[in-house]
Amino acid sequence: MRFFFRSKSFKIFAASLSALIVIVIVVAIFSKVSSPISSFVGAITTPFQKAFSTVSDWVDGVKDKMGDNQELMEEIERLKAENAALTEKLTGYEEVENQNKHYEQFLGIKEKNPEMLFQSATVAAYDSTDPYKGFTINVGSIDGVALHDPVITEAGLVGYISEIAPTYSKVTTILSPKLRSGGKDSRTADEGIVSGRADLAVDNKCYLYNLQRDCSVSVGDYVVTAGGSVFPEGLTVGKVADIKQQSKDSSLYAVVDSSVDFDDLRDVMVITYYSGQGYVGPGAEQP
Repeated sequence: MRFFFRSKSFKIFAASLSALIVIVIVVAIFSKVSSPISSFVGAITTPFQKAFSTVSDWVDGVKDKMGDNQELMEEIERLKAENAALTEKLTGYEEVENQNKHYEQFLGIKEKNPEMLFQSATVAAYDSTDPYKGFTINVGSIDGVALHDPVITEAGLVGYISEIAPTYSKVTTILSPKLRSGGKDSRTADEGIVSGRADLAVDNKCYLYNLQRDCSVSVGDYVVTAGGSVFPEGLTVGKVADIKQQSKDSSLYAVVDSSVDFDDLRDVMVITYYSGQGYVGPGAEQP
């Protein structure tokens, strides 16, 4: 053991301990007494104190900014939620307004036929395989819709319900030869039969055939439904674009520009009831 106290390692340890004790004593003295030496010590330690203070202030600033950012993010999220709620309300108001406008456009028909009942509908899908532009709507039997109910827009006659399901229905248009209904010239009252044809359907046209050779139908006249079948009287079919002779007899037929744009349909109305509602007959032999 006595050799340990004489060793080099022990001497270094003792010297370091002594130096540490001296430093503690000096610091204790200089903390109470101001002297050139204390000023010298202060001059040495001050830059380190300032650096530590700067770092501390920076850390505090970062914490404050993080807190501010958190509050800002919370405020942004709150405003987003309010904006979403207001947008939803506005959308609801717009839908109600559009629906009211949609109903207003049918008031004239309703006033002339107060017994009529209507069901509004939206086009759900077009039938891409149908050259006569048939489509499906989003209402069915649970909504009071039935087979052969007329389908209209504010512009005029669209067609009729040809297939029915609980929640949807298929519509056959006036462009189809499956439809045959009484029609007449609104100006002259000359009557014929409204139906469709493939070559005319491409251009949103149908035709009014079985017109008497001496009829007074002219280009530009309006064709309307004659009543007494699946459609009530007075629904606009379209405007006469041309008058031709049928190939198999001496009667005439009028090519009719449909008043409905079948390539841009969105909202329609189904007439679920009217007095004297009938049945859609098969299409005629084409002229």
